[in-house]
Amino acid sequence: MSLAGKTILVTGSTDGLGKLVAASLAGDGARVLLHGRDQAKGEAVLARMKASSRNPDLEFHRADLTSLAQVRGLAKAVLGGHDHLDALINNAGIALFADDTRRLSADGHELHFQVNYLAPFLLTELLAPTLRASAPARIVNVSSLGQAAIDFDDVMIERDYSPMRGYCQSKLAQVMNTIDLGEALKSAGVTAAALHPGTYMNTNMVIGAGIKPLTPVEEGVEATRRLAVSPDVEGQSGLFYNQQIPQRANAQAHDAHARRRLRDLSLRLCGLGAD
Repeated sequence: MSLAGKTILVTGSTDGLGKLVAASLAGDGARVLLHGRDQAKGEAVLARMKASSRNPDLEFHRADLTSLAQVRGLAKAVLGGHDHLDALINNAGIALFADDTRRLSADGHELHFQVNYLAPFLLTELLAPTLRASAPARIVNVSSLGQAAIDFDDVMIERDYSPMRGYCQSKLAQVMNTIDLGEALKSAGVTAAALHPGTYMNTNMVIGAGIKPLTPVEEGVEATRRLAVSPDVEGQSGLFYNQQIPQRANAQAHDAHARRRLRDLSLRLCGLGAD
C-alpha cells in the first residue's frame, strides 16, 4: 500500500509500538514525523529508519510530554514545517506499575493523566485546524482495555493512589475524548478512533515493568496502522477497538455529562478557551 504524499505524526515513536508503526508507515512511503523525549535517541532512530526504509522524507521532533509547554512547542514545530497532516497517532504513554510513588508532571498534574491523556488532548486540539484542512484525515489514540472511571472530585488521585488506577483512568479519558472528537470532527472529514493494541505486548515498557508479555507487538502494529491508513475503516469515527474489533468501553465513556466535565476540565488545565 503506497502512502506517498501522506504526512503522519506518530508520538512516542523512538521505541516499542510507536517505533514499529512509524517504520511500517515509512516503509510504504509516508512522510513520517517521529517524536520522542530524548534528542540523541531520536536522531539515532531517525537515521536507522531512513536507511532501512530507504525513505529520506522523515524527521524527528523532541518534546517531553510531562511539560505542556513542550507539547505546545511540538505542535508549533509541526505546524511550522507542514501545512498538511493526514494522520495523528497519539501513541506516547507511560505505565509506572513498578513504582507506587505518586508522581506529578512539570505542570503539577498526576503523571499518567498528563502524559497519557492531557498532553495528547492538547496536541490534538492544537493540530485540529490543520487536520480539518487536510481532510480526509484521521486521529488514532492508543489506549487500553485497562480503564477506570474518573472521580471528578479527585482527578489527580490525591487519595488512595495506585499506579494502576492512574494508568487506567488516563486510558479511559483517552477513549472519552475520542468519542467527543468523533462527534465534533466527523462533519469536517476527520475521524477519530481509540484502540487497545494488544495485551502486554513484548515492548520495553511491558518488560521493564516486570510483566510477562502475552501479545506480539506486530499485532498492535497492524491494528494501529489499520485505523490510521486503511480504507477498511474510512468514515468510521468515535469508536473504541480491541485490536481490530469494535468494543464498548467503560460505561463512563458513554456518559455525555461525564465527557463534558472531562472536556471542560481539560480545556481549563491546558489554558484553552471553553467551546
